Amino acid sequence: MKQKNTLLKKVSLLILTLCTSFAFAQTGSINGNVTDASGQPLPGVNISILKTIKGSTTDFEGDYNIANIENAIYTVQFMSLGYKTKEVSVTINNNKVTLNEQLQEDLMSLDEIVITGSGNPKTKLESSIAITTIGVKQIEEQAPNSTADLLQSIPGFLVENSAGEIGNNLFARGIPSAGAYEYVQFQEDGLPVFEDGALQFANVDTFQRLDATTKTVEAVKGGTASIYATGAPGGIINFISKTGQNEFKGTSKLTVGDFGLVRTDFNVGGAIVKDKLFYNVGGFYREDDGIRNTGFKANRGGQMKFNMTYKFDKGYARINYKKLNDRNVFYQSTPFVWNNGKADAYPGFDPNYGTLTSVNYSKINVPQGNGGYFSANLEDGSHPIVDAIGAELKYDITDKITVKNAFKSTMIDLDYNAIFAAQWMGDVASQNDFATNNGWDNVAYTDHNTGDPLDASTELKRADLWNIKKEMNNFANNLSFNIDLDKVNLNVGYYYSNWSSAQNWNWNSLVVSASDNPQLVNAVNTVSGEGYTENGVSGISWLQRESTVRGNVRALFADVDIEASEKLNFNVGFRYDNDKYSGFGDHGTWGNDIGVLPNNTADNGVNILTGNYIRWNYDVNELSYSLAANYKFNDNTASYFRHSSGFRAPIEESFYAAVESGQGSAALKDLKVTKVNQTELGFKYSGDHIAVFANAFYMQLDNIAYQDIGAGGVAEGKFANVKNLGLEIETIVNYGDFDFTLNGTLQNPKYADFEGTAAVDNDNIARRISKFYFNLRPSYNFTKKLNVYAKYSYFGSKFQDIGNTFELPSFGVVNAGASYNLDNVRLSLDASNLFNTIALTEADGIQAGGVPANGQTFMGRSILGRAVKLSIAINF
Repeated sequence: MKQKNTLLKKVSLLILTLCTSFAFAQTGSINGNVTDASGQPLPGVNISILKTIKGSTTDFEGDYNIANIENAIYTVQFMSLGYKTKEVSVTINNNKVTLNEQLQEDLMSLDEIVITGSGNPKTKLESSIAITTIGVKQIEEQAPNSTADLLQSIPGFLVENSAGEIGNNLFARGIPSAGAYEYVQFQEDGLPVFEDGALQFANVDTFQRLDATTKTVEAVKGGTASIYATGAPGGIINFISKTGQNEFKGTSKLTVGDFGLVRTDFNVGGAIVKDKLFYNVGGFYREDDGIRNTGFKANRGGQMKFNMTYKFDKGYARINYKKLNDRNVFYQSTPFVWNNGKADAYPGFDPNYGTLTSVNYSKINVPQGNGGYFSANLEDGSHPIVDAIGAELKYDITDKITVKNAFKSTMIDLDYNAIFAAQWMGDVASQNDFATNNGWDNVAYTDHNTGDPLDASTELKRADLWNIKKEMNNFANNLSFNIDLDKVNLNVGYYYSNWSSAQNWNWNSLVVSASDNPQLVNAVNTVSGEGYTENGVSGISWLQRESTVRGNVRALFADVDIEASEKLNFNVGFRYDNDKYSGFGDHGTWGNDIGVLPNNTADNGVNILTGNYIRWNYDVNELSYSLAANYKFNDNTASYFRHSSGFRAPIEESFYAAVESGQGSAALKDLKVTKVNQTELGFKYSGDHIAVFANAFYMQLDNIAYQDIGAGGVAEGKFANVKNLGLEIETIVNYGDFDFTLNGTLQNPKYADFEGTAAVDNDNIARRISKFYFNLRPSYNFTKKLNVYAKYSYFGSKFQDIGNTFELPSFGVVNAGASYNLDNVRLSLDASNLFNTIALTEADGIQAGGVPANGQTFMGRSILGRAVKLSIAINF
């Protein structure tokens, strides 16, 4: 028995030894070091063994290692943003292979694979779309104060960033609009941040933040945007998140600024199970006083993002979650003086740092007609609480067919509080004129906070505290099948999105001093004792609205890539939308005297909700299409041609006619979608020292809606046709330690037709659109570690009004900074608007209309003053 057990042990040991030897005999490894052209190590390079799940990432010394590779012949791919992708064939035969590689800089990232606006991702050189990519390094170098700041570097996008961190405006390829992000779609990892990016007081940048979790920003202009997004003929801006990898990697960053800024960012990612299960988590928290002086913490809050990815032989599965809880000040109009065609500072008001948003009246508490009180806190600013959860699955059904499905559910609670002081609310006026304009007699003014008589020289302005509460929900699902037939790639899919936005408005008018540190002012009739204000409020709840808007988007799409030869490929895409919009609203009754304030007029013009809800429906059935060809002359040069047709459904304000008229859907019978037809011709070149991406475009726009809110809270209700011929260009020049980038847009958007309350000449330039704007950024490496840069941004003149009577002057802004890199630590100093340029992004003119006379005060919105930031980032 003992001999039998001994024999059994020997046999088992032999089998174990053979199995172990066999296992080790069938595998090898790949290791090495990756450097740039100057021999400096490149951290963060992605090394992939194609057609496997094996891969690695270089460390801070440029080293990498991939173990346990089965015997076979492989293609190893080295990829890093900003460098040309390199592929090397290698044979594994029970051996250890060392691949030390040097990557060449890809100045325009033309060798980078882009995924936005495509069902068959290709390099920028091979793609027939106008696309700009911004990676982590470029985001660091630009040091943007907001998302809008970053988007200013994309040609074709005219971005106004005067509102602060959020609530800014983007005009895509000369498409005029009321503002917001009306003709583009913000996406995070391929799905919308929110389906409609231009809901009232809910500009989509309110719900999106740049932080250390952002890997890349891809911006498609025109082209396939209408195939891969509903209502986005101007483009798609996709914020792509970092995901985990085998090696544990992270970033920690601290930023301080001269405007009370303290911000911390972090991101970490790694593997839970090597080669299988990965995670990434990060976010930010920040507080600051705001660049304009409000007297309170203007911005405070943060964001957390998390994703987890499981890779398997035939694909991957990913879940993700985002939590945003942030408070942001919103800057609006301030007073200026018009002198010889330019805006000068209004006496006693700093145009760079002053604001009518003030701690002196940050909270109001006003009585209501149905009893009780309405309260709002200006210090909450625009306060979104966002919860977004989603998942993504990609699976290879066969060698030729891949299915991908992604969904996201987004829930938003928005409490919006901001000061508005538009011109239609009244000009800045002397105390006597202010009384006359409001029909007040025998007026005495006092400082509300002190009770002292107001200095006779103090001028006054009506400023409104607008409170809007929104509950928003969006579920989006994108299902697609990719069929690869060698020379033909077909991507077909179905997109579904269901969203709603319920809102409640309560707007109140204040009397304030037109000064840098504005004070709340009370007014009383000295003869009768009648009060014209109640705690500085002259108009209690003069506008209330309760409404809900719903959208239901159903779209079928197909996108075909045809490889006619190694150099020539064609692209054809279609999208059919069956979209339904509906809603209801109560805009109340006007001018009610609720009688809660004895001997006081502040409660004489209250708007009271009645509960009489008007309901409406509006359907959209539209076909979008796109046709293109791309010809690759060589590995450095290509050209493309594309024609596309897309649309944008009416914006939210357009539907108000149904409620305001009391007719419901019948009032919308003449409302039309905006049609956008674009023809593009592009050229791409990337050499050793210079890279150029240029595209000429011609756009024909039908039924552009103008729906700004005007006097009495009434929308404009105007529509126009516009034609635009333009050129977008991106250029990068690199010679040794010197880099030079230039991006710019030249265009000529003119009205072709106009309908509405006023006639407009066909030769008029579309309002608020500059014909020429550009960014120029030189930088120089004094050493391998020390870099300095300057950036000059120029914006050409533009007309504020449709009639082209009020021209806002051109302006240029200088930013500058320096960075020092020591191994894995980066120190940077960045200054925006270095010379405190005074410049208007928009203006209201004067209440009577037209251009202000010399020396006349008017209301305008200007860029922010100089701000300086110092940051330290540690990569580990």
